[in-house]
Amino acid sequence: MATTPTARRWALLAVSVGVFCIQLDSFALNLAIPQIGRDLEVSGGGLQWVISAYLLSTGTFMLGAGRLGDLFGRRKLLLLGLTLFGGSSLLCALAPTLPVLVCARIAQGAGAAMIMPVGLSLLTNLYPGNLRTRAIGAALGIGGVATAFGPFIGGVLTDHSSWRAVFWLNVPLALIGALAATRTTESYDAKADRKVDWSGLATVTAALAVLAVVVDRSSHWSWPPVVVGLIAAGTVGGIFVRHERATANPLIELALFRNTPYVALTLAGAVANTATVMFLFIVPLSLQGIWTLSVALAGVVFLAPATAMALAGPLAGRVSSRRAVPVMLVCLAIGALSLLTLAWAPNLPVYLVAATSGGVVLGLGNSLTLTATQAVIKPERAGEASGVTKTVITVAAGLGIGLSGAVTQQDSGGSHAATTTALLVTALGCVLACLILAIWTVLKEDSSSRSPRRHGAPETKHKSPPNASRR
Repeated sequence: MATTPTARRWALLAVSVGVFCIQLDSFALNLAIPQIGRDLEVSGGGLQWVISAYLLSTGTFMLGAGRLGDLFGRRKLLLLGLTLFGGSSLLCALAPTLPVLVCARIAQGAGAAMIMPVGLSLLTNLYPGNLRTRAIGAALGIGGVATAFGPFIGGVLTDHSSWRAVFWLNVPLALIGALAATRTTESYDAKADRKVDWSGLATVTAALAVLAVVVDRSSHWSWPPVVVGLIAAGTVGGIFVRHERATANPLIELALFRNTPYVALTLAGAVANTATVMFLFIVPLSLQGIWTLSVALAGVVFLAPATAMALAGPLAGRVSSRRAVPVMLVCLAIGALSLLTLAWAPNLPVYLVAATSGGVVLGLGNSLTLTATQAVIKPERAGEASGVTKTVITVAAGLGIGLSGAVTQQDSGGSHAATTTALLVTALGCVLACLILAIWTVLKEDSSSRSPRRHGAPETKHKSPPNASRR
């Protein structure tokens, strides 16, 4: 869709501000939970719903929100998401009790679920191909700042003002983003029927809600309810798939899952996101526990890997779609090596070098997942694809948070045994993802090289049509 450079810049500002707010609220409250409990006169396990309610809500609604943006207007859904996020942040800042705070966090998550997939698909459709990945990478780089520095920002605001200041900060930012969204161009899937697949939306949302709760609660429940929950999520998910195959206007085109570059990048991104969450929890914990640094000094030392992670977003925007899978493979391989070095580092300087290199490659892998998947799908259904990708990596983040929680529960001081086990498990996941990507790449190249001979066609080079990489 033709649009002006000014409209594109307004869209980039709106999406960048929205992504920053989303990522900030994902990590800034981790250190504020004890103070929230004291201020609201609450103790026990209920406090963790301040974190979980937001993440569960975001993961549950993302997939549907992405496709609704394609159908009814990406700018419209982005504006609605920013407005909802800002309004619910105001409620969080004024919340007098824990139930009110949790309910407001659920509304925040719903707003975030609109902002992220719809915002990325808006940039995909407003920016031309040669600038698209750079624009998305820039927005993700702004979000990366909030991801990396979220705990530090939240800790400083909580110590010097109040945990409520985190939410007050969102209000003017969301307002700026909403005003920017009103200045950009509308974008939607002009070829699609405007009928909403309400049955598909209801079933997939229910399946994701059950799965998200099971993932979040798995470390606290015994195995029978976990198994029952997984069976329930799988059953409802199966109903969704069967419905999507039969309906004329599916919420999700199942052909998306036959787009092998998209699937490969999404699954690899899920592993990278899990590793990133583990990294963000374990490294600061180990700096204080294993390496006996003070809280303030650990925060200062962590600035190096945090900055490296934040700078990775713009770098991802410069990777072409053709090179995305090989670069992702390299990122996961170096990430695995960095995690292993963190587990067995003989001294603090080696640990910091490993942490900084890990921050670069894990941040690059995370951002690359979103920039590269948007380059290998049909732009008119970009919201749908972005919603699926974000849902998958958000569920993976839930697994990472669960693993991180298990470590902190074993020893709040970051014992070497607990953190080493968690790092080794995460590194193994990165290695397995590398192997899968490597095997897929070899098979793909082998199939491409034999295809002309198998069909009796001459082995001549030819230009592919512009959209050949998209399904």
